[in-house]
Amino acid sequence: MPGYQTQTQILAVGGVRMKIRSLLDRRQFFDPQGEAERAGISSAAWPLFGMVWPSALVLAAQMEHIPLGTRSVLELGCGLALASLVVQRRRGQVTASDHHPLAEDFLLENLRLNALPALHYERGDWSAVNPALGRFDLIIGSDILYERGQPRLLSEFIERHSRDVAEVMIVDPDRGNRSQFNQHMQKLGFERSERRITQLPEGAAYKGRVLSYLRSARPVA
Repeated sequence: MPGYQTQTQILAVGGVRMKIRSLLDRRQFFDPQGEAERAGISSAAWPLFGMVWPSALVLAAQMEHIPLGTRSVLELGCGLALASLVVQRRRGQVTASDHHPLAEDFLLENLRLNALPALHYERGDWSAVNPALGRFDLIIGSDILYERGQPRLLSEFIERHSRDVAEVMIVDPDRGNRSQFNQHMQKLGFERSERRITQLPEGAAYKGRVLSYLRSARPVA
């Protein structure tokens, strides 16, 4: 990646050892074309998409065992898209999405490093309307409730892109915005269950929970 220092790690992603290309550290910022300003991403937040986050590893582990069948899957704020890589390895129907302009480049590289076929990618701006994105049976994400306005934006985006019968799974490292998001999802007809997670797949300590939402029918307006 021109202008950036990167590293390739061997990680247990969904229980399988995979090669993952990521940014070397959180100081990596190179934006000669002004993409960060156009995307509304600060220089401090710019590198965050390219790091391996604990919650992403937890979500990837969940994708190893969740029933897929013919269900269509959408990963929100995918970053390095570890969960999408697991679904793709299992030959699921997955679309990865992120607002960051560089996320797709890293996804393509990690698909190549692990000899996986191409998967569909979309730029994911939760505040924008994108009818071409379609609707999905299963929507997933990790650590995507870190700003105060995100519960409303995220729930509205999910409503636009979820089928009448749908499942949503969010891995949340006990952010303070979880309660507000739960309220929005309840109004959309989703029933919620939670499961605490205290360890990462390889045994390191983790503090967070898997938030699962299930809707059997879209509420009548």
